[in-house]
Amino acid sequence: MPGPPLKRTPLYDRHVEAGARMVDFVGWEMPLLYRGILEEHRHTRTAASIFDISHMGRIEIRGRDAGAMLEYVCTRRVGDMQPGQCRYSHVCGESGGILDDVIVSRYDDRWLLVCNACNHARITAWLAGNALGRDVQLDDITDRTAMIAVQGPGTMAQAAARVPVPLSDLRRYRFRTGTYLGMPFTVFRTGYTGEDGMEVIVPASAASVVWMFLTQPHDDFEPPTVQPAGLGARDTLRIEAGLPLYGHELHEHVDPITAGFAWCVDLEKDFCGAAAVRAVAQEGPARKLVGLELAGRRIARQHGTVRSGGRVVGEVTSGTFAPTLGRSIAMAYVEVGHDCPGTSLAVQIGEHEEPATVVALPFYRRDRGTRA
Repeated sequence: MPGPPLKRTPLYDRHVEAGARMVDFVGWEMPLLYRGILEEHRHTRTAASIFDISHMGRIEIRGRDAGAMLEYVCTRRVGDMQPGQCRYSHVCGESGGILDDVIVSRYDDRWLLVCNACNHARITAWLAGNALGRDVQLDDITDRTAMIAVQGPGTMAQAAARVPVPLSDLRRYRFRTGTYLGMPFTVFRTGYTGEDGMEVIVPASAASVVWMFLTQPHDDFEPPTVQPAGLGARDTLRIEAGLPLYGHELHEHVDPITAGFAWCVDLEKDFCGAAAVRAVAQEGPARKLVGLELAGRRIARQHGTVRSGGRVVGEVTSGTFAPTLGRSIAMAYVEVGHDCPGTSLAVQIGEHEEPATVVALPFYRRDRGTRA
C-alpha cells in the first residue's frame, strides 16, 4: 500500500518553477538539485546559494521553567545564554546515545529549538515529556513558518543590501529580529556548509516573496547572484566541512564524546544521559570519528567497512567526491589506535578495497581553503 503523502514546504512551487528535481527526504518532497550538484556546490563556495530548510522542526518554548528544562534536556549549558544568542547542542537519552543535534536560541520572552526533520516527532514528544510538572509551554511553529538559508562568502554583502536589520556586526551564532511591512522575521548568523552565511525564519505565508527577494538581482552587485541549491550540494558541502548528519555520524548508538563533540557537553551539570557520557569521558572512547582521504576517485558509502591488515576496524558514515578538494573523502568511526592522522587503512567499496589515509577533520575550512 502507498504510504502517506509527502509533506511540502511553503516553497514547493518555487522549486518546481525553477526546474528542481524533487525527491522524498524523510517524508518531505524536497529539491535534490536544480542545475547540478557540482555547479551548486561550487557556487556556494565562491558566491552565495539559497537553500530551503523549512523541513527542519521549529519549537518555541515558554514559561518560568523553560530554561531549566532545556538545561536538563541539552548536553550543553544553556542557562547562561543571553537574548540574541544561539548554541549548538546534543539531546541524549538515558544511555548517553544521541537523540538529535539541535540549535537552541534565546529570545527575550521565549526559547527556540531547531531540530532535524527526521527527529521532529521524537524531539517534540521528548520535550513534552520533560515539560510535565513544569511551567513550560511548547508551541510547534514548523507548519506556520518557513526557514531559508543563504550560504557562501558573498552572503553577508548580498544580505546587507536586502535584509532590513543591520548585519555587519552580527557575530556567528547570534541572531536579530525585525519586522518588515508587518512581517516578523529572525536572521541567524548560522549555517551548515562550512561557509559564512545566515538562516532566516519568516511566516509561511511570506516565504515565496522572501525567496524571490533574496534571489533577485541587485544593482549594487555584479553577477553571479544568489542561486538556489538543493540537498545534494548541501550534503557534499557539509561533508567537506566535516559536519555531522543525524542518521550517519550521529545516532542513538553513539555518544557525544565518541562522536568528537566533547566541546558541546558540560560534564559538570546534570543532563539526561550525563552519567553514561561521563563514564565514556573518563574511560576514553573505544572508537573515534575520523576523516579519510581515498587514493582513487570511487566514493565510499555509508556502512562500508574500514580495514587494517584485512581486519575490520571501522565503518564509513558518509562519503563523497569532494568538488573543492578534487578527491574522494569519507568520514568513519574507527577503533582507537587507528585514528591518528597519517594512518593507512582501506575502505571496502563493492568487491574492492580502496586505500585510504586518516586525516584531521574538517577536510575544508574557509579560513585556510583546501588542505595541501
